[in-house]
Amino acid sequence: MKRFGSERGAAAVEFALIVPILLLLLFGIIEFGRVYNAQIELSGAAREGVRAMAIHNDPADSRLATRLAAPSLSPALTDAQIAISSTGANPASCAPNALVTVTATYPMAFLTGMFGTSITITGKSVMKCGG
Repeated sequence: MKRFGSERGAAAVEFALIVPILLLLLFGIIEFGRVYNAQIELSGAAREGVRAMAIHNDPADSRLATRLAAPSLSPALTDAQIAISSTGANPASCAPNALVTVTATYPMAFLTGMFGTSITITGKSVMKCGG
């Protein structure tokens, strides 16, 4: 059997063709993990904020509880990113048996920029006032 040419360098060419796909996959996994972790933390923070509002009926305390429940978000949550609403007569307070909702939004910046610059994630929680 006659060889038509040398196969030297074939592995390097194949490696060069596969590396961009593997890097895209790796960075995609990293970005997805970061966003998913932030989403879980934001949902937990909204849950803590709505719990504080349902028990204490104090929007400032609710916002503080929401901010403190998301310590690894950088930059930190601000009061402007936390919305509190209620089904009662006064949407800013928690009347007995009304439902209060805390919604926290957060702009999550991507590290690589390969999938855009940022994505806005939202955590929302609802609880009955007084319990």
